[in-house]
Amino acid sequence: MDLSLFPALNAGLNATSGFLIVLGFIFIKQKAWTGHALCMCLAMLVSILFFTSYIYYHVHHGSTPFPHHGWIRPVYFTILISHTLLAVTVPPLAIVTLSRALRSRFDKHVRIARITFPIWLYVSVTGVVVYWMLYRMK
Repeated sequence: MDLSLFPALNAGLNATSGFLIVLGFIFIKQKAWTGHALCMCLAMLVSILFFTSYIYYHVHHGSTPFPHHGWIRPVYFTILISHTLLAVTVPPLAIVTLSRALRSRFDKHVRIARITFPIWLYVSVTGVVVYWMLYRMK
């Protein structure tokens, strides 16, 4: 199997998740509950697809070293490290946030969603930035 399309696929899934998270945020601010719920459930599904694809790629390909030197190298690793550390927190935060909504514990849902939202969005956006820096930056 050609693994070369996986990095772009994973970046696309990250971007899609980020878009859905922002759209869900807009919907909740407009009190469009159904649109919010749909976007957030789709963001969760897309994130699960991303994680599955990401793990498959890295099990079969391994890691890709950052090819650039100079001032951009510490910038890249700062973004990568913050992305990775926060990415580990997204699954438990998202699961707890979703489970509170599904159990109609909206007061608790809102409290944790205020933490989950910026972290999940940051991880989605920096995932695309890491892809761009690693595979597209010349």
